[in-house]
Amino acid sequence: MTNPKYKKKLDDLLLICQKSLPRVDESLIRRAFDFSFNAHRHDIRASGEPFFDHPYAVAKIVAKEIPLDDVSVAAALLHDVAEDTEYQVKDIREEFGDTIADIVDGATKISDIFKSHDVTQAESYRKLLLSMVNDIRVMLVKFADRLHNMRTLEYLPAEKQRRLAKETLDIYAPFAHRFGLANIKWELEDLSFKHIHREAYDQIARDLKSRRREREHYIRKFSQPLERRLRDSGYKFEISGRPKHIYSIYNKMIKRNKPLEEVYDLFAVRIILDTEDANDCFGVYGIVSDIYIPNPERFKNYISVPKKNGYQSIHTTVVGPDGRMVEVQIRTRSMHEVAEKGVAAHWMYKDNVANVDPELANWVSWVREIFETAAEGQVPTQQLMESFKLNLYQDEIYLFTPKGDLKILPSGSTPIDFGYEIHSKVGDHTLAAKVNGRIVPLDTKLKSGDQVEILTSKNQSPNPDWEKFVVTHKAKSHIRRWIKEEQRKVIDEGREIWEKRVKKAKLNISEDELVRFVRDKKIDGTMELFLGVRDGTVDPDELIAQYQEEQKHPSPSGQEESRIDGLFNRFISTARGVSTSIVLDGSKDNFMHNYAKCCQPLPGDDVVGFVTTGEGIKIHRRSCHNLQSMRVTAPDRIVEVHLPAEGGTLFVAGVRVSGDDRPGMLNDLTHAISTYQNTNIRSVTIDSDDGHFDGTFIVNVENTDHLSRVVEKIRRVQGIRRAERFEE
Repeated sequence: MTNPKYKKKLDDLLLICQKSLPRVDESLIRRAFDFSFNAHRHDIRASGEPFFDHPYAVAKIVAKEIPLDDVSVAAALLHDVAEDTEYQVKDIREEFGDTIADIVDGATKISDIFKSHDVTQAESYRKLLLSMVNDIRVMLVKFADRLHNMRTLEYLPAEKQRRLAKETLDIYAPFAHRFGLANIKWELEDLSFKHIHREAYDQIARDLKSRRREREHYIRKFSQPLERRLRDSGYKFEISGRPKHIYSIYNKMIKRNKPLEEVYDLFAVRIILDTEDANDCFGVYGIVSDIYIPNPERFKNYISVPKKNGYQSIHTTVVGPDGRMVEVQIRTRSMHEVAEKGVAAHWMYKDNVANVDPELANWVSWVREIFETAAEGQVPTQQLMESFKLNLYQDEIYLFTPKGDLKILPSGSTPIDFGYEIHSKVGDHTLAAKVNGRIVPLDTKLKSGDQVEILTSKNQSPNPDWEKFVVTHKAKSHIRRWIKEEQRKVIDEGREIWEKRVKKAKLNISEDELVRFVRDKKIDGTMELFLGVRDGTVDPDELIAQYQEEQKHPSPSGQEESRIDGLFNRFISTARGVSTSIVLDGSKDNFMHNYAKCCQPLPGDDVVGFVTTGEGIKIHRRSCHNLQSMRVTAPDRIVEVHLPAEGGTLFVAGVRVSGDDRPGMLNDLTHAISTYQNTNIRSVTIDSDDGHFDGTFIVNVENTDHLSRVVEKIRRVQGIRRAERFEE
């Protein structure tokens, strides 16, 4: 490089890297510097400066303010190449390998997301970013990129300034806090606040500046007796006034509804100890509280119980000279490094690993292991940290509609899942799908950041094969419901064909006779019979002919013996003592019986019995629609029964519920049911769509009165439009 100005820039960057990083591949930094300089050599920023000054500044921030490794610095130099120049990620991959190319690609994808969509759900966007990030260095580069952009924001139009400032406050500052990058977070917040509430920012800044000398004088006065005692006790330390940040002051003013003068009475001092023993922090706390009176309500022990981002420190508030309140922070040097540099510092300090948030613990251990093995010469430099993974929110993906609405789905979701997430009708009528503008198969697994467009047709209906690859409950339940409805239609059509052929043959075949007949013919039930008739795999005329032939030639025993009477008598003789009691023909005895699922009879219902083959007496409610057809086909099998009210016996009943969907609705419903006589809920099925829900609760009840009271309690829940006993 012949340009002396840029040669000096390179030398300065290399010097920063040598001071801040554990090891530096100077050749890598030089190559990345030259590649970026040449790629951006004709580009100009909004400020009028050469565009290359931006990636260079980002690389300096990465090297000095969030130092991790030389790969991060190289990626920072290259982070805008694929986005803003004629070069592509594949060119970077050929020149610098997969690791750096993947970091640049990740940073570019994040930029694309925020170019295309306005932030409307900050938490969802934060999760979206983490779901897209496989290498933590992508986020470190993005933090540095955003910080430099915020430092030079005044060169952009006012509207873009406010948009970027809000995005920074909603997304990047909370992220920096989550990663433990305290100084980055504070500066991002202050710079964002400056462009969102300029008048308030300027007022607080002026006030702070006017009080600066007074503040410094007071901190010296407060610190002097502490310094003497700490030196006399043999501690090596650094003590300084901790600068207050404008955005945090503003928030305190709003939260406490107090003017600046009162909020700023809380001065802040930080004591950093040159020791590895955390117990020394508690010894220093004893000295502080011996000199100044502590406020016990304002003591926080973040050493024993660290914050989620690994932050450790003791915080206490004491009454200083002139009765002013002073906040004191006490920490070791290693704790301070972690507080300032966050995850980038964790690998240096083994003692901190146990206290890191579990989500970061695996990453921290991996970083330390790689660096240690590299230091021992076990890992070549080019493989250093090659496959760092940050597996946060990997179980969710974040997708966009063509209008830019954000949808959150489980990992592995397909366009069919996405269609049902938009609306059940969209899912039902899905014909094809476009992902990022390209037609894809409907079983394609979507990725975070994808923009998905569903193409529909009124003539399209769910395909049973969809159930094999969809993952969301909503998609599965709608597909199954459609399959069930279609199957029911087919069965009804088959039944209608069968009954017409039976009628044409002038036969009268009862339900039980038909069940026995199809079983003898190795057909798996009447449903399979009707399905076969409908799809042509079963010839109804052939079956009817076989039935007629059997009627002409009964079994050799000749005991066609008033078939109904014989069946009933055999049942009576073998079923006694098998089950619980029912009253049959006025006499209570133990008869084998069960309860019809179609109407779910309970004690208190008006019921009758139907004598079946092999299942004893099946109890139906007298109003059951299935019973009506049995009265026509087999009137002799109907018997009068009564269910006595047996205390303590529980029966299964269903309740169908519908109403307005709202947060907490399911909780309110389960509470209403379970608080009446400790009613047990066996199962719940809920489908929600466009603010409305339909559901079924299966419960254990003692009788009809118990069920009626449960239904009444459900009807009193806010937003319930219908609640009634459920019958299949």
